[in-house]
Amino acid sequence: MKELLILSGKGGTGKTTIAGAFIQLSQAKAYADCDVDAPNLHLVMNQLNEAEKKDFYGLPVAEIDSSKCIECDLCRQTCRFGAIYEKEGYHVDVFSCEGCGVCQWICPAEAVEMKPDIAGELICYKDNQRVFSTAQLKMGRGTSGLLVTEVKKQMRQAKVDSRVAIIDGSPGIGCPVIASITGTDMVLIVAEPSLSGISDMERIIQTVERFQTKLAVCINKADTNITHTEKIESFCNHRGIPLVGRIPFDPEAVKAINNGLTIVEVDCSSGRAAKKAYQETIKILGNTNKKTT
Repeated sequence: MKELLILSGKGGTGKTTIAGAFIQLSQAKAYADCDVDAPNLHLVMNQLNEAEKKDFYGLPVAEIDSSKCIECDLCRQTCRFGAIYEKEGYHVDVFSCEGCGVCQWICPAEAVEMKPDIAGELICYKDNQRVFSTAQLKMGRGTSGLLVTEVKKQMRQAKVDSRVAIIDGSPGIGCPVIASITGTDMVLIVAEPSLSGISDMERIIQTVERFQTKLAVCINKADTNITHTEKIESFCNHRGIPLVGRIPFDPEAVKAINNGLTIVEVDCSSGRAAKKAYQETIKILGNTNKKTT
């Protein structure tokens, strides 16, 4: 099973819209949403109703036993994250605690204990033939990369008979993106023709290239700024990066998504362009050797 990861340098480029279209076109039996901070692929890929959910434990957080605490203030003084505060005793702000354990080590009264913290929820929709793996990170938790890794592992362990797996990644170049890229066969970058879109596209390309992973670019809303679209094309030509398609801005696409459909399930200009982009992408993916990472 080859894995195609769809990324964007910034939010709002239409990454999830393209991912949903590609899942529909490939009839993929394995797909995942690795945007664990704000997953929304399920809004257009909701064919699987039954979900298995389980807690995901990230880094532990400190907890202070007030019955043992001698109020020496050492824990608060040594916490570099400012997670410990005094208010009618000593307490830990779980949103600030990074689980380093220094407070536990330094406490002379052994009043501090590091306890497991539920950082999010792993969600798996599946039947006998298909699997959709996703997750939701809790607010303020910093273990997004670990959770993304678990999302991909959950998809792979289902062992469904699928020629290709489609993965919807996170925008940007942070930890969840790094975790998403690891072990995938190819990355498709969805870019938009704007100043920020071009800048962020260049950053995500630099990130992907460090992994030596095959990549291609698709321009979404390409007709909203032809000058910037041509700049993206020129950049890709200069770097030898395949450009698999131009997808126009399309009000019908908005209607389709608001109705819970992908853009290839309705007759519209963006859907037709997405089909061509999909065909070009699959050609490149088909010539990609499976990574062993």
